[in-house]
Amino acid sequence: MLSFSSEVGAITGYIDVAQVVLYIFWVFFFGLIVYLQREGKREGYPLHPGNPDLPAHVRYDGAFGMPDPKVFRTAHGETFVAPNGREDTRPIAGKYTGGVIGAALEPVGDPMKLAIGPGAYAERLDRPDYTFDGKPKIVPMRVATDYSIEPRDPDPRGKPVIAADEEVAGTVTDVWVDLAESVIRYFEVRLPSGRHVLLPHNFTRVGSHALQVASILAKQFQGVPATRHPDQVTFLEEERIMAYYGGGTLYATPDRAEPIV
Repeated sequence: MLSFSSEVGAITGYIDVAQVVLYIFWVFFFGLIVYLQREGKREGYPLHPGNPDLPAHVRYDGAFGMPDPKVFRTAHGETFVAPNGREDTRPIAGKYTGGVIGAALEPVGDPMKLAIGPGAYAERLDRPDYTFDGKPKIVPMRVATDYSIEPRDPDPRGKPVIAADEEVAGTVTDVWVDLAESVIRYFEVRLPSGRHVLLPHNFTRVGSHALQVASILAKQFQGVPATRHPDQVTFLEEERIMAYYGGGTLYATPDRAEPIV
């Protein structure tokens, strides 16, 4: 006569191996959540409360506290510590439209130059990004002579740049490429004043006869942040340039910041 025991795998009358494995998984998963929450706060934390009615020294560490400092070493010999305890001390160039957390900020001054809203940027390193062999990563094609425009694509060099007001802002004189990714990053534009500025590729629509830019007006190209070196762009300069065009999406004209309805 056959018999069957329901106690196979049981540790006691109430706990079996499957339950133990499940509990271990729960503990592991909770620990993973705690770890990821803490690791995600190596930059940007502790937070400012966002409420002008609270004292300036109040900070929010978030759930599970701050992670212990960790040292990061780059391939180019630099050392970074995160979190490093340094805060962004730039004043917020705007006033709150309400006294509650999350209230909108209204820019005070020229919003295109205030690093606020879509024009905000991080203060990154003021040196170029490098390739693996230590060369500047983003350079114009007059330097990267091994690169060329695909013959089946329109060559932007020599074409006019049409701004959001349908006015000609300038003429493309060169194309800046990413040596590591082999993609176009910027167009170099010569303005009527003779000044050269960078135009990010992702803010541009390249046509057969012209380049279209919807974020800023023709006269506002004069305010695009400059690069210190004619053939290089630093992390910080990239942040400022991108932020200027990004700010234009909301602040280039007064009506852009108004309600749609």
